[in-house]
Amino acid sequence: MMRCYRTIARVRRAGILQTPIRGRTYYSYEHDSLPQYTPAEEAILSAAITHVPAHGFTATALINGARDAGYLDVSANLFPTGAFSLVRYHLVTQRLSLGNNGPVPPPTEPTNVLDNVRALTLKRLRANGPIIHRWQEALAILAMPKYIPDSLRELALLSDEIHFLAGDKSVDTSWYTKRTGLSAIYASTELFMTQDKSTDFKGTEEFLDRRLKGAQGLRSMVGEASRWAGVQGMGIIGGLRSKGVRI
Repeated sequence: MMRCYRTIARVRRAGILQTPIRGRTYYSYEHDSLPQYTPAEEAILSAAITHVPAHGFTATALINGARDAGYLDVSANLFPTGAFSLVRYHLVTQRLSLGNNGPVPPPTEPTNVLDNVRALTLKRLRANGPIIHRWQEALAILAMPKYIPDSLRELALLSDEIHFLAGDKSVDTSWYTKRTGLSAIYASTELFMTQDKSTDFKGTEEFLDRRLKGAQGLRSMVGEASRWAGVQGMGIIGGLRSKGVRI
């Protein structure tokens, strides 16, 4: 027991319990900085994410990540939101990876912005491919009432990131409409992808194209985003519970 307490103290000193804001400019002009992980957090979470294919977004994956990073199992308990910390890590790192090469060249025509939005959205969706068999579990966690605000915020940040990298220069009310619309489209396409059995997720790509082509007004988009966070999310929770998943 004393060994566990000494480990917790050591990890606290390493900074696991603190998540500072580092000086990195966000791609969108609407955001000043990004939350970053401490070296200890990064070590545990990056190791834990490799265990998701086998163990899902669970405490078991976190514990294995702590072991791989050289910490005792009890170190996983220092993430107060548990499995949500692992889901959020995946969301954040995959969102940031979209801009590894910086914004795409400025489009010369409005249609090029749409093409860029499609390409970036598809790139982000494909990043879920290796863990897509576990993604319904992640959606169930994201849809828990206590995590919905953070889940929707991350979805909004993703939409903003995609539009900025795509070269969108909107300064009127369409700035909000486009981002709200893409959030709803992304959420529904991501959910569709969890059931897609086609080769190389061709069905998901076609679904995304239909949604982008059929996108209508802001009101319908907001309604779709709400249904994703509420009805769809709770439906996933119910389905997983019926299979014996403890949520």
